[in-house]
Amino acid sequence: MGQLTILLIKEIYFPILAVVGVPANVVTIVTLSRGNCGLSNCISIYMVAMATGDLLVMIINVMVYYIFSYHFPHSFLSHTPVCTFILYLSAVSLELAVWFTVSFTFDRFIIICCQTFKTKYCTERTAALVITMFSILIFIKNIPVIFAYEPQLMINNLWWGCRPNLAILSSPFGAVYIWFHSIWRVWLPFTLIVLFNSLTIRRVLVASRARRRLRGHSSENQSDSKMENRRNSIILLFTISGSFILFWLTGSVSFVTTRLMNTNKYQGDHTAPAKIATETGAMIKFLNSCINTFIYAATQRKFREEFKKTLKYPWIRIEGLIKNEAKTGVAW
Repeated sequence: MGQLTILLIKEIYFPILAVVGVPANVVTIVTLSRGNCGLSNCISIYMVAMATGDLLVMIINVMVYYIFSYHFPHSFLSHTPVCTFILYLSAVSLELAVWFTVSFTFDRFIIICCQTFKTKYCTERTAALVITMFSILIFIKNIPVIFAYEPQLMINNLWWGCRPNLAILSSPFGAVYIWFHSIWRVWLPFTLIVLFNSLTIRRVLVASRARRRLRGHSSENQSDSKMENRRNSIILLFTISGSFILFWLTGSVSFVTTRLMNTNKYQGDHTAPAKIATETGAMIKFLNSCINTFIYAATQRKFREEFKKTLKYPWIRIEGLIKNEAKTGVAW
């Protein structure tokens, strides 16, 4: 019964996630790229990068791996080279989404806490360079994933399927890489996000006390405007960081417990608690790549307005074309 339940949930959950997540991230990228959301070019680059990373997760991890590969096991997606490449891209897309979030958090920390350094770091050029460098590093870092899998069987002189290469994974290098992979993808980002946000909170509290002492001066309205912008920026930062930690926590804890307790020998047994915890953690983790759009809409008024305009734009264009054709037909 437990096995059927978890499989049924996955059958329903991942298609819904893809139907919502893919268009949401596409519209977010278009909305932010237009540059009318009242955000600086620097923060817009980070937010576009995060939306792009989330879109890759939705396409590669959710659609290709969990939907297409699962429902079409005898398609070309199951050829060993293709299957291995999908697993490689799955690892890459997840890490891109993670480290783009860390980059965004660090940029907000710099702009709030490091007044002398922010003019040099918080620029459009630096943001593009940071995103590019992290992308290159992650693509290179995950190359060992390609060699961590081997073919399952040969049919008509073609290798099919992918399974973990136990000889490599059980080797000292494999064990070290698995732990490094977990630390790099989750625990190091967790630590950095918590650290940056803690320092940011401390700085905000100090600034709030200073603002209360300055009330009554002639610059009160200007100070209030600055504090309002800062408050919106902090709300955006904390909701994005908090949702990332919340949605990734279950999968990360289940990974550590299964490794430490050696309970990862449950392949095929969907009723095992370790399997259920791992599957649940994966489903919640992917939800993080769908939620940022709703966070932007809830916390940023201008983004909400521009998002609505982006959604209406195709229909306005279609309506305009129909009217033009109607006018042309009448004139003819």
